[in-house]
Amino acid sequence: MNGKSPCLVVALTGGVAAGKSAVTRRFEALGVPVHDADVAAREVIAPGSDGLAEVVAAFGPQVLAPDGQLDRPAMRRRVFADPVVRRTLEAIIHPRVRMWLRERALAEGTPYCLLAIPLLAENIAEYRWVDRVLVIDVPESVQLARLMARDGIDEPLARRMIAQQATRAERLALADDVIDNSGDESALDQAVAGLHQRYLALA
Repeated sequence: MNGKSPCLVVALTGGVAAGKSAVTRRFEALGVPVHDADVAAREVIAPGSDGLAEVVAAFGPQVLAPDGQLDRPAMRRRVFADPVVRRTLEAIIHPRVRMWLRERALAEGTPYCLLAIPLLAENIAEYRWVDRVLVIDVPESVQLARLMARDGIDEPLARRMIAQQATRAERLALADDVIDNSGDESALDQAVAGLHQRYLALA
């Protein structure tokens, strides 16, 4: 797909449990459209979709739950255990997610929009069309503690989940803008308000 979005496109990313949702909620409260790669990933393999048909063709009908949806917990276990399975699944889902996000950015009539993309650093070559990158940053020790508390998991599993993602340094190397979310969540209000003004000016 060619063409430039009529609005400024800001890709928001950060490691697991960095607080991306807390930031996107604040932008949404200011009237900024947010399009989420996690939502896209569910939609592109919804029942009846070409994406789900391709997943079933690759892995067999046993990946479906009784209601016809993808059995996500079972698929997650397989992906976690086998890198080949993960790469195969990503090759089906990721291109569809990128197209979904780009179509929505192209359709926006607002001065700017946000695309929430957790795995941006891992796939940056495919997102050259975004205008800016906003990284939600926390030290790994904070990330680890929040992830264990949020998901009720032990430290070894939390560390493995973090290790599967790009490093903090890799994300920061891509950043045009950074929000430090290592403190109290209330500090985000001021950070978001400042960036909102900056993006409006850039747009």
